[in-house]
Amino acid sequence: MQVTKLNTQSILPLTCSRSGTCCFGKTVMLNPWELLSFSKEKKITSREFRDLYCEFGGIRLRFNGKPDKKGQQACSQYVENVGCSVHLGRPLACRLYPLGRQIQSNKTHYIYQGDTFPCLTDCSEVLELPKLSVGEYLKGQEADPFEKAQDEYLIIMQNIADIAFELLLDSGLAASGDTKTLSVWREIGNELPELLAARIGEEWIDCLMLPAINDNIENPTTFAQKHNDLLLLKAQEKFGNLQTPQELHDASVLIMGVALHLARGLGADAKEISEHWIETAKSHGAKE
Repeated sequence: MQVTKLNTQSILPLTCSRSGTCCFGKTVMLNPWELLSFSKEKKITSREFRDLYCEFGGIRLRFNGKPDKKGQQACSQYVENVGCSVHLGRPLACRLYPLGRQIQSNKTHYIYQGDTFPCLTDCSEVLELPKLSVGEYLKGQEADPFEKAQDEYLIIMQNIADIAFELLLDSGLAASGDTKTLSVWREIGNELPELLAARIGEEWIDCLMLPAINDNIENPTTFAQKHNDLLLLKAQEKFGNLQTPQELHDASVLIMGVALHLARGLGADAKEISEHWIETAKSHGAKE
């Protein structure tokens, strides 16, 4: 399908749906900052919000509410005839809707699929409203801190993957003739999210989605950087004294799984990313 790219000056009939149709039948992925934001607005802990309203360890918002006329189930946070019950804490995907966000060559593009503006079938009333530029829309949606959080977690995703590279390439594992590790990297890139969450295990899922940051941090960049430090410290504690090839293999697979699970929470294509990382490892001497 054709993808239309926009810049912040593009003028379009942008608005939140009055009818709430954007709250039905969607896939909303979450990063740890968004999970925290939801829980604050709900006035419960991040763990409580995750366990009640999320799937796959917290990376996807559950849509298990009353279905609409099309049979699409409502978001778990949607209240009939009211709308979103945690609107101020909503994640970036909801703030951008109906747009997507794509980063290429360090440039941000706002996109939608097709050659006509989406939503008009269910939300034709937007044509009666004043048009906004994409930039004006983003400002009105207060998307900036959530975009910053998304970008910080993309960096963290790569930092986690770098640990998997170190365990494979710098430990001597690849040089020993190992061919298993990259094969499993490919396997977990194709794995269903529920299976990958089970593979990673509760301890690492909690560290990824429920970081033990006790400070009441309002700045997403500061929050993400503290989270990054916690993840790196945990990896050092767990993997700092490994010796056998099997231990190194298991650790590399585990931490790569954490990186790919976070990638899914950021809305990225885990299969595509895993293939890219496999080719990168091969270019540095790893074999499959």
